[in-house]
Amino acid sequence: MTIRARIFRSSKRNFDCQRSDNKEVVTATALATLLKEDHIVVGDWVELIPPPMTGQEWVIQKVLERSNFIFRNIPRVQKKNVIAANIDVLLIVVSAGVPAFKRGLVDRYLVRSDYWNIPAYVIFNKMDLYEESEFDIQFEADRLKWLNVECFELSAHEGNYKQRYLGEGFKELSDKLAGKTAILVGQSGVGKSRLITELSEGKIQLLSGETNRANKGSHTTTWAELIDGEKFALIDSPGIRSMSLSDLTQEELIMSFSDIQEFATKCKFVSCNHEENNKGCFFQQLNKEERENQLILSRLDSYKRVLEEVMQIPDWQKK
Repeated sequence: MTIRARIFRSSKRNFDCQRSDNKEVVTATALATLLKEDHIVVGDWVELIPPPMTGQEWVIQKVLERSNFIFRNIPRVQKKNVIAANIDVLLIVVSAGVPAFKRGLVDRYLVRSDYWNIPAYVIFNKMDLYEESEFDIQFEADRLKWLNVECFELSAHEGNYKQRYLGEGFKELSDKLAGKTAILVGQSGVGKSRLITELSEGKIQLLSGETNRANKGSHTTTWAELIDGEKFALIDSPGIRSMSLSDLTQEELIMSFSDIQEFATKCKFVSCNHEENNKGCFFQQLNKEERENQLILSRLDSYKRVLEEVMQIPDWQKK
């Protein structure tokens, strides 16, 4: 008989696995053949063989097929550094106060979301501090909707905050996270820790790089781990905090800007780089006063900024 379980933490050949039948966490070792074939990561679903006798080890017999995984390409080696697996949603947290909202950073996160095949939610936090003169939240929300990305308006600091601009807030976000596994990204200071504490009703507390599970001690995270918030699970890892996109090729980048790729087919020349003096460029012919065109041009600006970074490293060095 085998038991289905999920990897919560790993240390060399030992893995903490939560059984799906009774939620008990057991420590297991993996068959040597599994470790040779693939790297077992946090979030993996596995089949466990119970110990035949008291005092003996649980054994991971099989790793089940992944729905997705987060990774970075390793330069010069045709290999992916897989960090975690089976994630349902990428939570992108931005601030409506301090630090200032950065549209380009959101687009960078969305590139990773698309590249990893993980749906994204954008969460406008600290909305009690929002001033319309800082940025147009309705424009940003329309832009996200245009990209099929859901967005939420809330203030984790002000529990009674009611949304004023967007259709969905704290309650809707909480409901949609139920039963899901999430990863969390965002600048330092945007309120990620407080948000997760509120969403998990105190079950998860992220403080200054430490993950404190209520009444269960604390530790500093070095590798990825999966934290059970009861209502939802959170994968915490330093490996997803850096949003450098330098491991992508130009071809992979444009695939993650599929909207720009589609519009670029309307340019007169295939080699068009969409600069101001390019004749026949679809983007340069747009009326910049029209709102829809502003959405398109804002995406082009983000694409060109990221492309500049990606082009700094030759593709042959990435693969």
